[in-house]
Amino acid sequence: MKKGSTAATKQSRNFSQQRLTIGLDLGDRSSWYCVLDEAGEIVLEQRVGTTPKAMREVFGAMPRSRIALETGMHSPWVSRLLSELGHEVIVAHARSVRLIGESRRKDDRLDARTLARLARIDPQLLCPVKHRSAKAQADLTVIRARAGLVRARTALVNTARGLAKSYGERLRGCNVRNMNPEKAEGLSPVLQAALEPLLAAIEAVSEQIREYNERIETLAQQSYPQVALLKQVKGVGTLIALTFLLTLEDPHRFGKSRDVGCYLGLQPGRRNSGQSQPQMHISKEGDPYLRTLLVQGAQHILGPFGIDCDLRRWGLKLAERGGKSGKKRAIIATARKLAVLLHHLWVSGEVYEPLHNSSRTKVAAAA
Repeated sequence: MKKGSTAATKQSRNFSQQRLTIGLDLGDRSSWYCVLDEAGEIVLEQRVGTTPKAMREVFGAMPRSRIALETGMHSPWVSRLLSELGHEVIVAHARSVRLIGESRRKDDRLDARTLARLARIDPQLLCPVKHRSAKAQADLTVIRARAGLVRARTALVNTARGLAKSYGERLRGCNVRNMNPEKAEGLSPVLQAALEPLLAAIEAVSEQIREYNERIETLAQQSYPQVALLKQVKGVGTLIALTFLLTLEDPHRFGKSRDVGCYLGLQPGRRNSGQSQPQMHISKEGDPYLRTLLVQGAQHILGPFGIDCDLRRWGLKLAERGGKSGKKRAIIATARKLAVLLHHLWVSGEVYEPLHNSSRTKVAAAA
C-alpha cells in the first residue's frame, strides 16, 4: 500500500490546476479512487489505504477537486478529513445510487469510476447527504452505546426466561431492570446453578445502562439546553430529545418542519403512475433508532398514561377509523406529527401548549 500511495502522490504533483473529479469507493482496509480530468478522461486509478495518514498523503497533494464517496462505516471521518484538505466533498446516499448497487458488473474499481462520472455530470444524481460534526457524532456514540447494551440485556433476559420455561419452571418477576440472581431462588437447584451467572451478567449490564443514563442527563444539561424545549411535550424524555437534536444537528437544514417526517422515513412511500395510486408503507429511510424512539413516544402519548393534548386527540380520532391496522397506523402517524412538533419547538423556541388547537377552535366557535 505504501508503494501505491507514493506513486499516486508523485503523479498528483504532475496534475495541472484543472478541475478534477474523483470517485472514491471506500473499503474497510483499502479504498479505490478514480480521477477524471475536465474532459472526462481517466487520469489515474489507484488504491489507497483507508487510514487518515494514507488519505492525507494522497489527497493532500492534489489540487482542490470534487470528490464523491458513498455513505458507509468510514464515510463520516473521511468526508471531514477531505473537507479539511480543501476539497469539495459529496457523500452519496448508497441506497439511492442504484446504478452502483444493482450493477451486474460490480467491483471497487468500477464503483469508483461510476461515482466520479456521476459527480462530474450532476452531483444531485448521487442524492447527497450531510454528515454530522465530529462532536455531535461523539455525543451520539454515547446514546448508541447505551442502545447496544439495552439490546444485549434484552437478548440475555429472553435467553434466561426461555431456558427456565423449557425446564418447566419460570423466573420470578418480569421487570428486566430488576433482573438479578435473587430471581432464581425459587427455581430447582440444578436450574438455579445454571442461570445464576447469566442473571448476574444481566444485573451488571443494567448497572452499566444506569450509568449511561446519568451521562446522557449530564450531557443534555451541560451542552444541549434545547433539550428542555423538546421535553415540554409529555412523552418525550431526555433520551428522545437529545437523540433528536444530535441526529438532525442543524434545524435550519429543513425548509419547513413537515420535511422532518420524510427525512426520518415516517412518510408513506409514493409510486403513482397514470391512474394508479397504490397505498404504500412508510419509506423507513433515515435513522432507524430515532424513528424507533419517536414511535415509543407516540405509544406513550396514545396510551393510558398520556395526558390530554391536541396530538393525543388527533391520534385517537385517527385510530377510531378502525380497519385492519388502525391502531398501528395511528401510532406511526402520531410519531410523524411528533417529529414535526419537536422541530417546530426547536426552531421557534415557543412554550408548548398541549391544547393550543382545541382552545383556538373553542374561541372561534364562541365568536
